Amino acid sequence: MLIEQPPLLYRALYPGSTWRIGNESQKRVYLTFDDGPIPEVTPWVLDQLDQHKVKATFFCVGDNVRKYPDLYRQLLENGHKTGNHTFNHLQGWKHRTAFLLENTAKAAELIDSKLFRPPHGHMRLAQNHALQNAGYNVVMWDVVTRDYSRYMSSQQVLDNVKRYTRNGSIIVFHDSLKAEKKMKFALPRAIEWLQKEGYSFALVPG
Repeated sequence: MLIEQPPLLYRALYPGSTWRIGNESQKRVYLTFDDGPIPEVTPWVLDQLDQHKVKATFFCVGDNVRKYPDLYRQLLENGHKTGNHTFNHLQGWKHRTAFLLENTAKAAELIDSKLFRPPHGHMRLAQNHALQNAGYNVVMWDVVTRDYSRYMSSQQVLDNVKRYTRNGSIIVFHDSLKAEKKMKFALPRAIEWLQKEGYSFALVPG
């Protein structure tokens, strides 16, 4: 649970960041994808979302947007939303704040969004403040599926959604090669389960 649904103590490390949206009476969730877009995976995700009539928020790596601009445009044309995931998928703890901001700004030249998610979910407290001061809504998560983990089975990835999702949850999948196999198993089943449970889907605001 320390990873799949971060406890309040961990959330307190990044004040002002968005971990969950809405109130407990709203049966609504926010489906998000990190690390794309890439031609090997993202078109399949878009097809699944279209089939299930779901809109999602994609936190894109700037260099992938540079390499696949048509795919990035397709995300927007299909009614999805995008956010900034840095240009080079930088892990904040390993870099100076100024460098992280520069890399984020480089991505922003291609990604017109004030939503930001730190790669790996890691950043320094000063980086969180600096990003917010730069006008970003720093979006974390309420449920991370761990579709990228070699220690998780595909069924366990799906079970993470079923076990931890609640009203207002921001749910994280990855449209990446690393997560492809488990994500492709879990995503359609997760969407169908969430819809059966009465959840609606919304785009992350901001």
